[in-house]
Amino acid sequence: MKPIASTLLAALTATALLAAAPAHAADKTFQVATDAAYAPFESLNEKQQAVGFDIDVLSAVAAKAGFKVKFINTPWEGIFATLSTGDRDIVASAVTITPERKLTMDFSDPYFEAKQLIAVGPGSKITKFADLKGKKIGVQTGTTGDEIVQKLVGKTNPDIRRFESTPLALKELLNGGVDAVVADNGVIVNFIANNKSDKLKVIDDSSFAKEYYGFAVKKGNKEMLQQINKGLAAIKADGSYERIYKKYFGK
Repeated sequence: MKPIASTLLAALTATALLAAAPAHAADKTFQVATDAAYAPFESLNEKQQAVGFDIDVLSAVAAKAGFKVKFINTPWEGIFATLSTGDRDIVASAVTITPERKLTMDFSDPYFEAKQLIAVGPGSKITKFADLKGKKIGVQTGTTGDEIVQKLVGKTNPDIRRFESTPLALKELLNGGVDAVVADNGVIVNFIANNKSDKLKVIDDSSFAKEYYGFAVKKGNKEMLQQINKGLAAIKADGSYERIYKKYFGK
């Protein structure tokens, strides 16, 4: 039998080590920034809870990888700054992976393939992206749609009308305030599906390249990326991702 003193010392040492050990990811809830004005990817339900494709995908990823997430509605303007300040651990908000963004943040493996579309009114003569020159163009501020329109007509061109969200830009199109809206395919298709009586038309220009969404984390946060990618691979392997995709986009 060990002496009482040495047993007590060992117990105290073990307790101290446990107290000093970092909490396992499963014990921590990660704060997730999402601009919940971008249906079907993220929006608020009647209970003011974030819902949508991105929410379901990251929730499934977290469950597989063994960590918890809390979604916080965060305005798009400034959403990435929350990573560097430590206010948020992850950004899940239909974020296109671009070389410019990768300079200041890190991305998970892609989880959605997207591209830009052009929405116009029923009587519009616009048939391609180049036709937007000289037209009033609605975009969401700071999105890839904003960026490609800048390349076409110039960054400071007053014909670019910027909005806080794509649905607001599309409503302005319905009201005749802009001639066209350039935005991600999922959002435009979802808006038109829920506003069929307005008969907006969609133009798919061949010059628009494919884009890929990823979950963003603070630059250098390799541990967080590994956990996300682990969960993402798991939900793709077991069919969970496909079920979530069909829920929002059909086949």
